[in-house]
Amino acid sequence: MNAVWNRVLKSVYGKEPITGFILTAGAVDVAIGGIDQSLSLVFFGLCVVSAALGLRWWQFYRRSSETVREERVAYALPPQSSRPSLPTLSVPKKK
Repeated sequence: MNAVWNRVLKSVYGKEPITGFILTAGAVDVAIGGIDQSLSLVFFGLCVVSAALGLRWWQFYRRSSETVREERVAYALPPQSSRPSLPTLSVPKKK
């Protein structure tokens, strides 16, 4: 169980730690409100969880749209030189 919990936490906090923290805080609010039978805390926790999921979805959507608009990379040097190539050097043999 510990390995599964560790893997879940790494997947939540790995890519977006801020939304992962907000999601975890909302889930804790829902759990505490459910245990204490406090409907206001459960409702607040559900609102926080839905806001975190919406924020994560918006970040994913924004990141995927940025990759579509990516332009072709301009290189500083052309792939082929306009100058003629230099002759190969040969070392003279001493006799």
